[in-house]
Amino acid sequence: MSVDLKKTTSNGHEKMLISQERQAALINEVRRLIGPLSGKASIYCSDASISRHLRARNWNVKKAGKMLKQTLKWRQDFKPEEIRWEDIAHEAETGKIYRANYIDKQGRTVLVMRPSRQNSKSTKGQIKYLVYCMENAILNLPPEQEQMVWLIDFQGFNMSHISIKVTRETAHVLQEHYPERLGLAILYNAPKFFEPFFTMVKPLLEPKTYNKVKFGYPDDPNTKKIMEDLFDLDHLESAFGGNDDTVFDISKYAERMKEDDKKIPSFWTRENSTSSVPNDASPSLDSIRLETDSDASDNEKVDCSPNPGMDTGITDPDQNILVNQGEGIASAAMH
Repeated sequence: MSVDLKKTTSNGHEKMLISQERQAALINEVRRLIGPLSGKASIYCSDASISRHLRARNWNVKKAGKMLKQTLKWRQDFKPEEIRWEDIAHEAETGKIYRANYIDKQGRTVLVMRPSRQNSKSTKGQIKYLVYCMENAILNLPPEQEQMVWLIDFQGFNMSHISIKVTRETAHVLQEHYPERLGLAILYNAPKFFEPFFTMVKPLLEPKTYNKVKFGYPDDPNTKKIMEDLFDLDHLESAFGGNDDTVFDISKYAERMKEDDKKIPSFWTRENSTSSVPNDASPSLDSIRLETDSDASDNEKVDCSPNPGMDTGITDPDQNILVNQGEGIASAAMH
């Protein structure tokens, strides 16, 4: 189903406007398409969740419905909400991925990733831990927020930490089953040899992902400004230019996660399910903005390589810096 939308432009990109009434109608169309649901599937398919799938597919009902059906099947098989700390603790020991104990100024939860601390060769184990981290980050989002920030620290990173297989699987899981959950991913201090790899995995990325991946460097003034605008520097880790020198402590982190695990059953109840489209998806102006893509755009590829001519959003001092929070989907090129 295609949607007639008003077009406008912003920063050279074609945009469209869609009213809240139209959003509600499209959400109901998706509900009719997927049919009656019960249990956790019914809770998962809140208006906000359906809206994220629609935005990920540019409000195309058939594509959003197909995507949602596939996610429901994946959740039924993978059972991400049943993963507990004890199931993945061995993957977490080195601090390769963890939820930070701070949020950004927009209230988004923060996942810190350190690829150089990879301690497993099991693709299945790595994906299971990533899914656990994603579910935990979502669990800790405030009611008015639905996206998270990724901070990827490349300190100590080398070629041995690169796995195309894991990257491919990560891309699939995040882009297909966690749509519109990523607000921003900052690749911090990536080495030069990472650029060819990033170019090589670009076919795995959907077009909107490109707009959410930013490269940052310790000595770059624009990076410092971005971090200051996004975070309270007293809480931000020193590895990303903040003032907090606290190091990752697996024992303390394990206790945090065990406490969070206790919240999961109540999270998956009808009372906790959000039925309305979140505020950042439905601004007070009674419209939202989204990028225009044709029906074929789901498979469109974008050259994401961080070359000097590309707008990374951070490293070019001649360009205005704008960090959006409502139009991206989960990026998978930096696992």
